[in-house]
Amino acid sequence: MMTRTTWSFLAAATALAVAPLAAQTSLTGAGATFPNPIYSKWFDTYHKKTGAQINYQSIGSGGGIKQYTEGTVDFGASDGPMSNDQMAAVQGEVIHIPTVMGAVVLTYNVPALATTKLKLDGQTIADIFLGKITKWNDSRLAALNPGVALPNADLIVVHRSDGSGTSYIFTDYLSKVSSEWKSKVGKATSVNWPVGLGGKGNEGVTQEVKQTEGTIGYVELIYAISNGLPYADVKNTSGSFVEPSLESVTAAAASAQLTKGTDFRVSITAAPGTGAYPISSFTWLLIRPRMKDEGKAKALKEFLYWMISPEAQQMAADLKYAPLPKEVVALVQDRLNGIKWGGKQVASD
Repeated sequence: MMTRTTWSFLAAATALAVAPLAAQTSLTGAGATFPNPIYSKWFDTYHKKTGAQINYQSIGSGGGIKQYTEGTVDFGASDGPMSNDQMAAVQGEVIHIPTVMGAVVLTYNVPALATTKLKLDGQTIADIFLGKITKWNDSRLAALNPGVALPNADLIVVHRSDGSGTSYIFTDYLSKVSSEWKSKVGKATSVNWPVGLGGKGNEGVTQEVKQTEGTIGYVELIYAISNGLPYADVKNTSGSFVEPSLESVTAAAASAQLTKGTDFRVSITAAPGTGAYPISSFTWLLIRPRMKDEGKAKALKEFLYWMISPEAQQMAADLKYAPLPKEVVALVQDRLNGIKWGGKQVASD
C-alpha cells in the first residue's frame, strides 16, 4: 500500500512538471494504438499545464519497438512487452513502464444482433479466428447464446495487418486457451493469420468492422464504445461470462505477481478470479535508463511522474482504461528514481 509520504513525494514530483526546462524541451514517441486515446489526452493536458511538447505517432507496437530500437524516438510504446531477443538488440537499454491497463474486446457488426450482448468462450474465439466457424448461426455460437436468433449469415474475421501489441495480447490469450492456436499460430505482435481481412491499427480494425456487415474483430474497449459498436462478454477461467470494464480489468490485474525490482513484463490474460476479464493487459512505455540528453531525460522523467499521479490516472478511468493499482504506482515510482543521463542521476529541482 502507498503511504502518505509516498503520495507527498508524488505530489512534489508532479510540481516539477511546471519547471521551465520541460517547456523548452520537445519529446517524440511512437508505437501502440491500444492506448492512443489516453496518450493523446495526457500529452495535450500536459502541454497545456507545462508548455512541454510531446509528439506521439500511433503506428502500432511493432513500429514503436522498431523506432525505439533504431533510436529515432525518445520513447517507444507497446502493448506487448519486448522479448529477450528484442531487448538484446538494444543491449538491454530499455525499461518497461506500465501506464494503464485495458481490455481487448470482440466487437461485431451484425444488424440482427445490434442490441444483443453475445457470449463467447476462448475455444470458440480461437475457432472463429482459425477459420473453423464461418457462419453466425454456427452450433457452437448457438450453444453459448441460447434463445438468441443468430442469423444465417457469413462470419467475416477482421484482424490487424500491422505489428500490433493488441494482437500480442489477443494471441497471448488464444495461446493459453487453445492448444491448436498455440501450435499453429502462436503469440506475437505479428502472426500469420489463417483467415480474415486486415486493418491497420485499432482505428483500422474498428472502421473495417463498422463498415462491413457480418464482421467480427478485436480492438481496445474505448474504440468499440466510441464507435457505438457492440462487444461480447467472454467466459473466464472461473467459468463466468464477464463484461469488459474497469472493474473486470482491475480484477485481472490482481493476479499479477510484481515485486520490487520487477521489469514489469507480466501477462494478465486468462487471469484467475470470478470477476476477471480474460483478455486484459498492461500497456507500456519503453524508456532508456541512460539517456544522453539531460534536458530530454529530465522532461521525460517529469512527465512520467505526472502520468502516475492521481490526476492523470483518473483521466484514464474516464476513457475506460483501468488505472494502475497503487502498489504498481509505487513500483513505477521506484523505477523512475533510477533514470539517468550520461551515467548520472537525473537531477530534481
